[in-house]
Amino acid sequence: MKKRKARIERQTSETKISLSWELDGEGLSKIKSPLPFLNHMLVLLAKHGFFNLRIIATGDVEVDPHHLTEDLGICLGEALKKALGDKKGICRYGFTLLPMDEVLVAISLDISGRPFLSLKMPKKRRKGAFDIELLKEFLKGFVNQSGITLHINLISGENLHHIIEAIFKGLGKALDAATKIDPRAKNTIPSTKGKI
Repeated sequence: MKKRKARIERQTSETKISLSWELDGEGLSKIKSPLPFLNHMLVLLAKHGFFNLRIIATGDVEVDPHHLTEDLGICLGEALKKALGDKKGICRYGFTLLPMDEVLVAISLDISGRPFLSLKMPKKRRKGAFDIELLKEFLKGFVNQSGITLHINLISGENLHHIIEAIFKGLGKALDAATKIDPRAKNTIPSTKGKI
């Protein structure tokens, strides 16, 4: 089977990102950006999705982490779409119900070609740290560029670190399930339309 991977380079007046994503990997990652918490979350995404992910990113975080966070989501979305190619044989759907200490989060996604994000959780904020608003910007960039439908529902939980960590682990697992090749599909598009 041909390796499903993509390389993305993006440079704006606010950020510079170099990224490579191999879908059929071992969960290896090398992430370097000035956003330590997001770096940690991307390591978890790769580990729990069995993706090989390498990112080198810089940005104007002295202004605000928003630009780099959003652009990382955009680049990851572009990489996913590119790595999936024509999408023949993929399972298409992924579901995860993931616990993280007191947190329980449900994640469902469809590699549908129709970008949509539903993020249902309280608007918790941590001053000077990664918060739900930044998480939403990251996910919007990812969903819009990859063309997936993504539903994330917080069922229970209080600790914001645990909530975001559960989301990234669960997203990795759901993406792994959705991007797997189903041998029964016989290299066909998983849609009655014949196209995603």
